[in-house]
Amino acid sequence: MEFFKIRHDIPFMRHALAFNVVSLLTFLLAVFFLATKGLNFSIEFTGGTVMEVSYEHAAEVEKIRGTLDARGYHDYSVQNFGSSRDVLIRMPLKPGQNSADLSKAVMEGLAAEDRTATLRRVEFVGPQVGRELAENGALALLITSLGIVGYLALRFEWKFGVAAIIANLHDVVIILGCFALFQWEFSLPVLAAVLAVLGYSVNESVVIADRIRENFRKMRKASVTEIIDNAITRTISRTIITHGCTQTMVTSMLVFGGPALHYFALALTIGICFGIYSSVLVMAPIVRWLGIRREDLVKPLKEKKEEAVV
Repeated sequence: MEFFKIRHDIPFMRHALAFNVVSLLTFLLAVFFLATKGLNFSIEFTGGTVMEVSYEHAAEVEKIRGTLDARGYHDYSVQNFGSSRDVLIRMPLKPGQNSADLSKAVMEGLAAEDRTATLRRVEFVGPQVGRELAENGALALLITSLGIVGYLALRFEWKFGVAAIIANLHDVVIILGCFALFQWEFSLPVLAAVLAVLGYSVNESVVIADRIRENFRKMRKASVTEIIDNAITRTISRTIITHGCTQTMVTSMLVFGGPALHYFALALTIGICFGIYSSVLVMAPIVRWLGIRREDLVKPLKEKKEEAVV
């Protein structure tokens, strides 16, 4: 299915150097913000207090947030837990404050608004747990990256694996850079979104790589530049349909999902936009500069005849 058919190939590779300079500058800015400002980690990573509060009726999450805001609490998270009557509240501890004092103060505020509020449990999440989560998240990112390189190297050629992982890590670093620049809260859902973007972005790279391999077999007299331009041009309609539908769903989460899904959807939005850009204007030029050839993907006819004789 195509929204429109482009009759002439768009010369993407003619401007590849300019686009890659922009990508490099964006990447370096993201690294700079990560190094200077750092990520604003949530209490899952830094440690804090977790409270489970139960109500006799369906809990009004927005009303609870308003109560906490009115009492001067910040950087907290409130979400339903298990049922509509139970909520989970995560809050950071201030210097000199303990979990018992914090939970008592919070429950006083909630009880003043609704007498049915009951504290079910209080837990302290130490920084050691947060350090383990950060390490496990980095390990998951590393394993995913190595898996992507290995998959593309086996299915296509090692040059595609190297180019794709550079492009995909480019997306991940830019997402992290945006969160560092604006000091948005980096939580476990955001980490999940980053890993999802890494897998989602490679899908576009695989589609373009597959079309490049197909063009090497069909376009015998074309140059490498012409083959790559044709591959990208012929996948534009598919890209618009796929990413447009995905972004529509993510935008609905961003607008209507509330605070619990806001940063998760925001990370996905940034990742989808840069994922399209990197697959087309980062991965493809790197493959060309690594010296991809027809012989890397298509066996010469002489070798095939010799194999048939044997």
